[in-house]
Amino acid sequence: MNLLPIPAFSDNYIWMLHDGKHAIVVDPGEAEPALAVLQRLGLKLQGILVTHHHADHVGGVAALRAATGAPVWGPAYEQLPEPQFVTRVQGGDQVDALGGPWQVIDVPGHTSGHIAFFSPHAQGANHQPVLFCGDTLFSGGCGRLFEGTPAQMQTSLDALATLPGNTQVCCAHEYTISNLRFAQAVEPNNADLAQYLQHCQDLRAAHQPTLPSTLKTEQAINPFMRSRQPDVIAAAVQFDSQVNPQEPASVLAALRQWKNVF
Repeated sequence: MNLLPIPAFSDNYIWMLHDGKHAIVVDPGEAEPALAVLQRLGLKLQGILVTHHHADHVGGVAALRAATGAPVWGPAYEQLPEPQFVTRVQGGDQVDALGGPWQVIDVPGHTSGHIAFFSPHAQGANHQPVLFCGDTLFSGGCGRLFEGTPAQMQTSLDALATLPGNTQVCCAHEYTISNLRFAQAVEPNNADLAQYLQHCQDLRAAHQPTLPSTLKTEQAINPFMRSRQPDVIAAAVQFDSQVNPQEPASVLAALRQWKNVF
């Protein structure tokens, strides 16, 4: 299996998984970049996975489907393009597509009906499980809470944290460097974070993506996955004295507000 982040817009990634003959794509905000790779590699599109309804994730779905006839799977409770052609799925469902079956996980927070797709069998290029998490989890960060609550996002991140540590985290945006700079403001003494930031800066200097990350890495460096850690709690309380240090969702809420203005 080959796992490819296809750049789109200014900082999106359309993820593609392929075996040299067939492919699936995830969150195609525009069709042209995905179609170009399919044509260049001589691949047949077998499926389109959608994590949430935002335009930069679904804008290319209709054109891709029209060009390839590929089936579409998307969240059960969000409005999507061409709804008559989308198979609606929710947490606990499975999707039988290349590299699957894909387990569907409910991860509300960024949007109210956001889902993620996980497969222990997809394995990608590094023989590791694969997670397509949309805008719920970023490397070093999490999505803005446009429709959900801090408690929902905390529950969603906790659910993702139960997956194997070597799971490849396929986020939908190249936000890593800015996220890590914020993470250092939260945990300036985190040595793992400092090392990872340097690694990611080297990748970007070489015009390479910082993604995929891994869940093990995120649990070591991502403040939004570390809301129970004493240093993270202390930093959140310093930012907002109303934080309840006993409630991870309260810590996460302060971190998210802090990041919004960082």
